[in-house]
Formats: sequence, C-alpha cells, structure tokens
Amino acid sequence: MHRFVVDSMATQGERFPLPGAIAHQVTRVLRLHEGDEIKLVDGVGGEVRCRLDGGDCVVMERGAAGGEPNHQLTVCQALLKGERLEQVVQHGTELGIARFVLFVSERCIARDVSPRKLERLRAVAREAAEQSERGIVPPVDAPITFAEALNAAAAGSVLLYERHEGKRLTEMDPPPSVFIGPEGGFSADEVAAAERAGLAIATLGPRILRSETVAVAVAAAILSRTGDFA
Repeated sequence: MHRFVVDSMATQGERFPLPGAIAHQVTRVLRLHEGDEIKLVDGVGGEVRCRLDGGDCVVMERGAAGGEPNHQLTVCQALLKGERLEQVVQHGTELGIARFVLFVSERCIARDVSPRKLERLRAVAREAAEQSERGIVPPVDAPITFAEALNAAAAGSVLLYERHEGKRLTEMDPPPSVFIGPEGGFSADEVAAAERAGLAIATLGPRILRSETVAVAVAAAILSRTGDFA
C-alpha cells in the first residue's frame, strides 16, 4: 500500500479531499483508481488508512504510525558543500535519525544554507521517511553557530574527533546527540570548547571517513546497540 506524508490538517474528518500535495502523484503518476487504498502519515506519529472515492479520501482506520526507533538520536552536522548535506539527510532519515541540527564551524567551506536549499533538505527528509515507512519526518533545523549548537546540546552529547586517542563511540552509553564536523574536521580550539561545554569526545576508529559518511555510520552503530536497527 502506498504511503504519503501530508499535513495533519489535511486529514480532518471521516471524509476529506485528496490532499493537493499528493494528488498528481496519486492520480497521474501511480494511476490509482476509485476504491484503491492508501496510507497518509502526518509526519508526527499519526497514520490514516483511506479509500479513494470520487476525488476524496474516506477514512478506513486511524492509528499510530510505526517505524520509529525508541532511541531518539539527534545529529548535529556541520554544513557541507554541494549535495553532501542531502546525502546526510536522506540516508540518516532512512536509518532512523530523529532530528538534524545544522551548524557553521571554523572549517566549513559552505557558510550558509539558502531558504530554497533548506526547503529542499526538508523535502529530502520527507521523501526518505515515506520510502523507509517511518512515522515521523525528522526536522531539519536552519543553521546556527557552533557555539549555539554547543549551548543547546543535551547532557551526554558526544563530539566526534578523528584525531582523538581516547574512547571510541561504541565504548560509551548511546548519546542523545552527536556532533559531526565539516570536510576539514573540527579545530583543536573547537574540540576544547566542546569539552568545556560538557560534551564527551570520541572517535569512530582508525579510519578517516568522509563527513557525509559519518552520520550513517553513527546512526547504524548507535541504533544497533539500542535495538533499533539491524
């Protein structure tokens, strides 16, 4: 059964018009017909099973959407150039990341995200949530400074530093959020600032990963330990 993420306000009542955001895909691309059933997910945990009827959706069943990990992992990701942020959001959403916090750090090549680019990233999260049958669409926050991200970090958060010679991430309790640097990594001053803010410092091991690969590796490592993946 095809699943679509729509605004919760579009699914009010026991019968409502087919939401315009998906009408073209349903009728023109997938060529679904009267009597076919679809599932509409509101992106915040609710799900409605509907039957198509004369351009309307008739509610068959309402309930909670599945597919969500118990451990709510936030990835704090430094801005990346080109389309690499899209890769982070797409694959991270598929694996189960709950939120993406974007920030600008010292070595970022990209220094800002345009409104159009931010909307694109949020669309990528929505499409990935549909494909992976998740119950929520992970928020993608507008970029903030590194200092602001540190101030907002939850207790127990971890900053990943490729030159760290101490603990690996999997030797720690699963953190609520993980900080991932840009293409050039974090500077020594930024690592020190993270420590002063109360973050733990960890490494993923002896190999150096591309920044857009780290979020996927982190999500797989943490969520597999909490029983939420693989």
